[in-house]
Amino acid sequence: MRIIIEKDYQTLSKKAALILASQITLKPNSNLGLATGGTPLAMYKNLIKMYKKDEIDFSKVQTFNLDEYCGLSESNPNSYHYYMNHNFFNQINIKKDRINIPNGNAKNLNKECREYENSIKKAGGIDLQVLGIGSNGHIGFNEPAKNLNVNTEIVKLTKETITANSRFFESKADVPKRAISMGIATILKSNRIILLASGKNKAEAIKKTVSGKISTQIPASLLQTHPNITMLLDQEAASLIKEEDLETDFNCDSAK
Repeated sequence: MRIIIEKDYQTLSKKAALILASQITLKPNSNLGLATGGTPLAMYKNLIKMYKKDEIDFSKVQTFNLDEYCGLSESNPNSYHYYMNHNFFNQINIKKDRINIPNGNAKNLNKECREYENSIKKAGGIDLQVLGIGSNGHIGFNEPAKNLNVNTEIVKLTKETITANSRFFESKADVPKRAISMGIATILKSNRIILLASGKNKAEAIKKTVSGKISTQIPASLLQTHPNITMLLDQEAASLIKEEDLETDFNCDSAK
């Protein structure tokens, strides 16, 4: 695991965009796993700027989003379909038939999960997966639990996640209680992973993620088992990491 600590959110986001751009440059038909939420927004803005300067071409890229709420239409402003189209896809030259996001409004959600998982396999797997992290250590919508889902499944959101996500809705009651999410094994099969975290509210989750103790109560801690993961943190998110928390094979770069 490589840990890169940048001075602030904007610097972190530029670094993340450069990593994605490098991946696409090296492999124009890359399969990218993408995340939503507040943290990746500036990364997407930087990628759009690079595209408008003709520095990057998305025409051969295929994308797979981590998750989607159950019960929201694609046009609902709080759906992740809307988020991705509004904040990224509509402003670049990606082909619409190469965009994959779970359909949380499908009549048969279990079938949708199976088909989504199979679509990732048929594409040859994910080359680079982008992750955020919840304050409780969830990745995707894989919430802390005794047992975690292996593949893409329907998940029940915790009260903590519902409360955290309520800032995007008119009220807490409007937040969906379930979602479709890639499972832990699906995420870990990615060739490369980058995790973005910003702010003091993520510091405790980051500390537990890199502490060396792997637990399903901190789903992100399972990322320690991946051979090629980079954590991009701002100084606030990294503020609780201590030298003794890190195993000897961790590589930590701190921005000046």
